[in-house]
Amino acid sequence: MPASQPRSRARDRNNVLNRAEFLSLNQPLKGNQESRSSGRKQSAQAGAAGGQNNNPKERRQSQQLPEEDCMQLNPSFKGIAFNSLLAIDICMSKRLGVCANRASSWGGARSMINLLGITGHGIPWIAGTLICLVKSSTLAGQEVLMNLLLALLLDIMIVAGLQKLAKRKGPYDINPGLLDYLTMDTYAFPAGHASRAAMLSKFFLNHLVLAIPLRILLVLWALCVGFSRVMIGRHHITDVLSGFVFGYLQFRLVELIWMSSNTCQMLISIW
Repeated sequence: MPASQPRSRARDRNNVLNRAEFLSLNQPLKGNQESRSSGRKQSAQAGAAGGQNNNPKERRQSQQLPEEDCMQLNPSFKGIAFNSLLAIDICMSKRLGVCANRASSWGGARSMINLLGITGHGIPWIAGTLICLVKSSTLAGQEVLMNLLLALLLDIMIVAGLQKLAKRKGPYDINPGLLDYLTMDTYAFPAGHASRAAMLSKFFLNHLVLAIPLRILLVLWALCVGFSRVMIGRHHITDVLSGFVFGYLQFRLVELIWMSSNTCQMLISIW
């Protein structure tokens, strides 16, 4: 027996398959065994977790996740078109925001663009209308000014309500000014300056006798006021375009509920 043991050991040493490079052919490595065992444990844990997720409570919680956390594998054509247009709107609005801050390409003209935007603000127009109403001595002038005041108040309330419903933010993170807070013009959609400028220009074109150059300047003023809000980064392009549409609709509403001269005189006497 003692002599046979050294012979078997020598035979094992001379065996080619016992070398390190052929060891993996004879038996699996310890690392592979450990990885396989850990993989089995993980699969077992995942199976257990999947079995727990089959509970009705957790199934209801997973169904209550918000839509933005769920992947839509088959979006509709309308959804794709809407998202594409929205992306184009955001991209173009950011490119046109040349006065969004002092470091922008047109940052030096930001003060002038802000001054142009103030000409379409609601507070100066309401104050000016009240001053003109106090100084007016004709019945026709008072009738036009009272309906203009009604149109300005309706514009502020309608735009503020729509902005509260939409709660869309502008392309840049810019805080509203003091006048914007006074008129509750704190969100982007629709653009309050654009709706007011469109409503005022249409109102003056219908109720004032103006020469053709003044009529052209009035329309250009409304367009410049609207798109100045895109240049300073407060609104998207679609916000301004929708503001123009809402401004025209507000003008049509004021025309429908137009107050007569007697009604205006009664309101003035009460005031």
